[in-house]
Formats: sequence, C-alpha cells, structure tokens
Amino acid sequence: MIRFFLVLLLAAFGALVLQFFIPPLPILSGARVLLMPLVFFFGALALPFGGMLVLAFACGFMWDALTVQVLEIGMGPTSATVVEIGLGWSIVLYAVLGSVMSGLRPLFKRGRWEIHCLMSGLCTSAIVLSEFLMLSVRRAALYNVPFEFNRDIWWRIGGPGLVALILAPIAFFFLKSLAALVSYNLNMRPIEEEEI
Repeated sequence: MIRFFLVLLLAAFGALVLQFFIPPLPILSGARVLLMPLVFFFGALALPFGGMLVLAFACGFMWDALTVQVLEIGMGPTSATVVEIGLGWSIVLYAVLGSVMSGLRPLFKRGRWEIHCLMSGLCTSAIVLSEFLMLSVRRAALYNVPFEFNRDIWWRIGGPGLVALILAPIAFFFLKSLAALVSYNLNMRPIEEEEI
C-alpha cells in the first residue's frame, strides 16, 4: 500500500503541475481543467480510509500552497493584512469529499465505476463552488462588493466538473494500470451475471 500511496502522491503532484499549463477552455466560458482532484478521488476509492485522509491532507496542502491569497490593504501605519483564502481550508474540504467517495468504495470494489465518474465531476464542481463562495463572502464583507452569480460564473463552477466527468474514466483506467504496475490489489471483482 505504501508504494501505491507514493505513486498516487506523485501523480497528484504531477497533475497539479500539469493543470496549470492547460489554458482555460473558451468553449466553457473560461472553465479550468482540474486534474489533481481526479487523482485524489481515485485514491479515495482505492485506499483505506486512513490512507485517504493522509492523501487528503497532502492534496489539500498542495492546493492551498499554490492558491492561498493574502492581501495588503492600505499603506503605511494604517495598512492591514487580509487573508482571503487561508492555508488549510482545502484539507478539510478534500477530507469531507474524500469521505463521501470512500463511502461509495463497496460499489467500486464490485466493479461499478459509473457512479464514481459522476461523483468525481460533482465533487470537482463542489471544490470550485466552495472556493468561489469563500472568496465572495469574504470580499462582500471587506469591500462591499455585491454577491452575484451570472452565467459565466456558473460555467466556471460547472465546467471543471463537466471536464472531470469526461476525463474520469480515462484517469481511473490510467491509475488502475499504475496500481497493477506496483502490485497493489484494488480488490475489485466483476459484476456477477445475475446482478446485470
């Protein structure tokens, strides 16, 4: 399990680096392609609950280390430091969403992967939505900026989930192949004939 955990950790880091080189998709109003959540959600299905929590900590910390926002407001002695996105919030979010995916692990072990692809898309959109809500609430309180949802914002929230939904079968197949390469048993068994 340790070897596969390290493979997932390296894959998550590689996916995080790669997703920053993929430009926003103009077809989806500038939605981003988020690859690291796909690696994490596969890890939530493949690892035991404790391993998933450690992976949630690592993925959340990597995401927060790149996206933390600290602003300096004002100048001179009246300046103040405002943290818009704090370090550590993604760790909790990844742990909660990973727990949901981990709860669906018995279906994954039975060979049912369809629900996990759908959940990967929904959970990826939930990550973007929670980040948007946190920024909006914080900015509304600090700068009296109106809290609004328009069509472009909805596409930027739902677009990454839609892309994750499309890419999930490919990513899961690739990560399943990596698990076989390091001899990690996913304990998957095919669906029995009478269950179809």
